[in-house]
Amino acid sequence: MLSRVAERLYWMARYIERAENTARMVMAFSHLALDMPRSVQLSWKSMVSTTGGDAAFDHHYQRDDERNCVKFLLADLDNPGSIMSSLSGARENVRTTRDLVPSEAWESVNELYLFGKANAEAGVGKRGRYAFLSEIISRCQQITGLLAGTMSHDHAYDFIRAGRNLERADMSSRLLDVAGIGLLSKDEDMQPFENLLWINILKSVSGFQMYRQHVRRRVNGALVIQFLLQDKQFPRAIAHALGEVESSLANLPRNELPLRFIAQVKRHVLDAKVETLLKPEELHQFLDQIQMEMAETHASIADNWFRLDRAA
Repeated sequence: MLSRVAERLYWMARYIERAENTARMVMAFSHLALDMPRSVQLSWKSMVSTTGGDAAFDHHYQRDDERNCVKFLLADLDNPGSIMSSLSGARENVRTTRDLVPSEAWESVNELYLFGKANAEAGVGKRGRYAFLSEIISRCQQITGLLAGTMSHDHAYDFIRAGRNLERADMSSRLLDVAGIGLLSKDEDMQPFENLLWINILKSVSGFQMYRQHVRRRVNGALVIQFLLQDKQFPRAIAHALGEVESSLANLPRNELPLRFIAQVKRHVLDAKVETLLKPEELHQFLDQIQMEMAETHASIADNWFRLDRAA
């Protein structure tokens, strides 16, 4: 397989996962806004911070109100992390690798992009938001299942699996970083609603039901952090996602250096003492280090497999 083809498959998976994760986050936050009393002012900008898009947002918008923040995350093509930017990137990458993926996958990605393009603006408004985001999530899951169920699990699929799960781990770490720090700061206005806010973090990754099944205790910060950080069975927990990346990279040739990077970050996640992460500054420092190590893993993957054609 050509290195540029492997790179496009990897990024196709990352973009689809990014679109789904962003849709999940906006939907969960919108539901939270409906549950909270009017006296409590939620920061819609916190979602922008979760994606690392503060600089781009501040450059294009003067107010960080609900409509601007949701538009930035859903429909703004100047935001490389928006749903529409992600769908556009996924469509272009799968278009140029159509000979390696099932034809139904190309059709599904193309239809998803066209749906997003036609409905993104309507999804920004409160009335059409739920229907739009639900459709985005459902179609992204359909594509993920289609690839898993109809594509040979060869090296091409290993690059898809690596991209999808590295993106998933990154988003879960960002969500814990921003939301968890806000909750652990013990803001007096938020204390009565702390339980509801931790539940919202779980719902952002569709993890509330699995948390209740496996943890079987009331929701609190320490247990949510441990579940989303170290659970090996929940697909959107960081440890599980990193394990999937490690498994996919193990199948690829010349994998020694990328495997070393992914094993290191996975070990740091599993060895973390959650009781030491219950202070905002400690949690932020730890997750910042994990995000840096995941970025190094991505760079190692790119250097090892994606830049061969350019170097030739």
